[in-house]
Amino acid sequence: MAGLRLGPLLRYVDGSSATVWLEASRPCTAEVRCSGGAGGTARTFQIEGHHYAVVPVTGLTPGTSVPYEVLLDGTRVWPLPGSPFPPSVIHAPGPGDRLRVAFGSCRWAAPPADGKDPAGPDALDALAARIAADPEGERPDVLLLLGDQVYADETSEATRRRLAARRDPADPPGSEVADYEEYTGLYHESWRDPEVRWLLSTVSSCMIFDDHDVIDDWNTSAAWLADMRATHWWRERLLSGLMSYWVHQHLGNLSPAELAADPLYAAVRATPDGTHALRTFAARAEADPASVRWSYRREFGRVRVLMVDTRAARVLDEDDRAMLDPGEAGWLRDQVLADPGSCDHLLIGTSLPWLLPHLVHEAEAWDAALCRGARGPHWARFGERLRQRADLEHWAAFPASFEALADLIAEAGSAPGAPATICVLSGDVHHAYVAEPAWRSGPVDSRVVQLTCSPVHNSVPLSMRLGFRFGWSAAARALGRLFARHGSCVEPSVTWRRTGGPWFGNQFMTLTLHGRSARLRLERARAQAAAGGRARLETTAERELAQ
Repeated sequence: MAGLRLGPLLRYVDGSSATVWLEASRPCTAEVRCSGGAGGTARTFQIEGHHYAVVPVTGLTPGTSVPYEVLLDGTRVWPLPGSPFPPSVIHAPGPGDRLRVAFGSCRWAAPPADGKDPAGPDALDALAARIAADPEGERPDVLLLLGDQVYADETSEATRRRLAARRDPADPPGSEVADYEEYTGLYHESWRDPEVRWLLSTVSSCMIFDDHDVIDDWNTSAAWLADMRATHWWRERLLSGLMSYWVHQHLGNLSPAELAADPLYAAVRATPDGTHALRTFAARAEADPASVRWSYRREFGRVRVLMVDTRAARVLDEDDRAMLDPGEAGWLRDQVLADPGSCDHLLIGTSLPWLLPHLVHEAEAWDAALCRGARGPHWARFGERLRQRADLEHWAAFPASFEALADLIAEAGSAPGAPATICVLSGDVHHAYVAEPAWRSGPVDSRVVQLTCSPVHNSVPLSMRLGFRFGWSAAARALGRLFARHGSCVEPSVTWRRTGGPWFGNQFMTLTLHGRSARLRLERARAQAAAGGRARLETTAERELAQ
């Protein structure tokens, strides 16, 4: 009999349809059955001996929430027997509904309930507990998970034991994952956490990768990539990372219509074992990153969400460095400017912040100038060493791309029928803040904000807290100007100021959007000694972005 190994995850949802992702223990037919007659079925497909299904659900009624169950070959496997959680539901948004978008990044898997958690309480666990305690209360309509859903290079003690049982940990990549099977262990460790498993079954999610989904500093520079390609283990690691991302994260980002039109998805499902087709695709993505698009667009009524790949889509040639290759940059421009006046809020999800603390921005721009040879070959070599050691690879480290995004946002925010807000949603930097830009060329009609929030569950050492606090200070800004002068850096077309934060801890932000109004809330997970250490969410900040 087929069993449910992982999931279900509620992924794409619109007013009449949805998709539910799962992993089964053997080949079977997966069915999602909703009260009221909605539902759907899909046959599993096989990758590296694992069996997955993405079930398209049709027949939903806009503006309603319906409980659902999952059956494998006709036997009910979800909800789990004896589950302490309420039924999982699919909420189909109705026209004009209020939309709540929760977002964050950087989540280490929580340890078992009886294990010590060095990172503190998990914000997703705390969110799940709150929703489960009051199923009819406020909940996000969608989670935007902005990178580092799994950590292939920073593994838990349990994962290290599993790896040591398969191979000699003295051989590279040591305690990091090496192949597809080891990647599946990361997803099982992260998504089988009971609270998170239930949360992802009942709240729709959109995902995009960042570096730790593959390896820290992924695609920092051409020199970095050359060093990695010289190792014997890197290619298998990258192909496995891309394959597992496509299966576990990317497929759920697509609508049922996009899935039906996807040639790779068709090829994988058309054969008893889709591993070869998927591996061939991953090899093409490794050899020619511009041939594959991981970015995507989602529409929630009059809210447009653009999730942008800022890792695999990079151009690393030092004379032509870009955060996005020309095709990707063109796609982003087309999506931002599409259908003028059709959206009230534009959300651009990029794992890496566009606007950083001023010292960090200037240091990255200065380092990029050094690496281009602005101060000669000796400084260029120093710049490359510094870039790799200090993770200087955000938008500021790609100055032309930073300016292109600034110009695009200004154009969208000044066009007829401009959105009320344009929000750049990011994570990565292990603190949260709000920053607001001003263009030297003149005001922009839309309210533009950089909203950065991380981690969801990770450690934030004191040195990092002190460094980022200093990075936002006036003294740091003055120091940054010295860097800029030394590198002969061009002054950016925007200035910006921090209007919220920095905030530290395991946390996430929620945007509540209704009509042209927008409200932001930041919540942090805190342990409650009186409740046996269980976490609750505490509101750290709340403000209106548009009324």
